[in-house]
Amino acid sequence: MKLVIIPTYNEKDNISELLGLVYQYVPDSHVLVVDDGSPDGTGDLIETLMASEYQGRLFILKRSGKLGLGTAYIAGFKWALEREYEFIFEMDADFSHNPKYLPEFLTAITDCDVVLGSRYVVGGGVTNWSLLRRFISLGGSLYSRTILSLPFHDLTGGFKCFRRKVLETINLDDVKSNGYSFQIEMTYRAFLLGFTIKEVPIVFEERAEGQSKMSSSIFREAIWMVLKLRAAQASMKAAQIKPVKP
Repeated sequence: MKLVIIPTYNEKDNISELLGLVYQYVPDSHVLVVDDGSPDGTGDLIETLMASEYQGRLFILKRSGKLGLGTAYIAGFKWALEREYEFIFEMDADFSHNPKYLPEFLTAITDCDVVLGSRYVVGGGVTNWSLLRRFISLGGSLYSRTILSLPFHDLTGGFKCFRRKVLETINLDDVKSNGYSFQIEMTYRAFLLGFTIKEVPIVFEERAEGQSKMSSSIFREAIWMVLKLRAAQASMKAAQIKPVKP
């Protein structure tokens, strides 16, 4: 079984079309929307869709407020592990992550444990970004790769697929990041545990509607969190509760 987790905050204008594309490319998937109390009624729209054309395939976790990207995904991961999902995706709600790549992720994960949608391998890229945004993104990945000694090219992207055993093995309660550094931390933890990780090229498309969630506080968190992750490497390994399953 496949689950696509999509965090939302004020994505009412995007979510219906996005869901249609997800089900078009992976018809047998389920979708979990984790909504942080969107004032625009995103959560209410999801509940309407759950009762109509997507009954039994669409689910929602409604949270009390804007609690952060990392905690949204952790809540979604725990929800997935309480059920029988084998492949768990994470993706944005704003079309920056094109659902057309979902089948490619499923093909790639047949011989690995984690798939990273990568903008910085051959075939990947970004559209409609300023030079400053490109510099920040590339610099963030290079900084993380260097400090954490990781071989991957895109560490800050949020389009991923995990095998169930990865999320069962990582101590989710010990994950501390809540902004975009959450993506770095999850990949780092999986790598330390010996899981196989593959990058698949994607083209990241800057959102056409709404407002980007990037902020200076998120950027600062990422800088300091990478240093903390490197300093805590030994204790992170020891803190894992379950061994890697064959």
